Amino acid sequence: MPSFAPDRDIPSLAGKVILITGGTAGLGLGSITELSKHAPAHIFFTGRNRQSADSLIAKLGSSAPDVKITFISCDVSSLSSVQEAAATFSAQAQRLDILMLNAGIMAVDPSLSVDHYEIQFATNYLGHTLLVRRLLPLLERTAEQYGDARIVNLTSTAYGQAPSNGVDFATLKTSQASLGGMLPVPGGKWSRYGQSKVAQMLYSQELAKRYPALTSVSVHPGVIQTALFDHVDFFTKLPTMFFKKTPLEQGHWQQCWAATCPKSGLKNGEYYEPGGVIGARTTRASKDTQLAARLWEWTEKELSAFEGK
Repeated sequence: MPSFAPDRDIPSLAGKVILITGGTAGLGLGSITELSKHAPAHIFFTGRNRQSADSLIAKLGSSAPDVKITFISCDVSSLSSVQEAAATFSAQAQRLDILMLNAGIMAVDPSLSVDHYEIQFATNYLGHTLLVRRLLPLLERTAEQYGDARIVNLTSTAYGQAPSNGVDFATLKTSQASLGGMLPVPGGKWSRYGQSKVAQMLYSQELAKRYPALTSVSVHPGVIQTALFDHVDFFTKLPTMFFKKTPLEQGHWQQCWAATCPKSGLKNGEYYEPGGVIGARTTRASKDTQLAARLWEWTEKELSAFEGK
């Protein structure tokens, strides 16, 4: 991705169908706007803010009038909401070329999802895995028919703040208020966030192993001052102040690169950092293939139990 310039380097997306979670703000909105310039057949996006969605659709109606844009209401922290969104999408789409798992929350106070999982893990990781699970048949058909179907999972270098065991399976059905990690932030906010991010990284790796016909990668977009920081107090935000920042207007470039670069330019299952370079995976958990397999089996068990209700 050296000197990636979206206007120049993103090819025609004619005929392609794209689904982006969390598209009403931040990197999701930036990705939708960017990709719409390259003539895809249809962009679907999810979110919780109908007013923001309508505003985006109206704006794109002027800048990309030939691209069909559809909003699907979805709270990705709720498995029932994700299940409904997947059904809504599947009823309207005959193919799925790019699935961008963009929605997320960061460093929030201890809380539980409606399904009784730690809220950051439920939002950033588990809801997205259900969406992938529900859309796998369509992704596989697309890959078989058109030669390429991609899943781009947004992780973060904050995976390094996960607890030492990577994912604390024993407490995932609690708020994990005292989960420990690398940073001394009260309440373990960054530890819980890092846990969800290492899970996303390992899931992409395991997905590529189990479904090699699909291209599945995880990407760190850079440190970007998006709305994710709006609720974060000074002391929680403090550790991020020392990182090199990616300009807000370029924040979505990394995920757009991964979604549209030549397939040969990606190594299936890998983790990419800004510049399109393969990340070093600096913690034991991030390189743990046994943990990746265990996470996959845990996830399948939890999602099967939900679907069996």
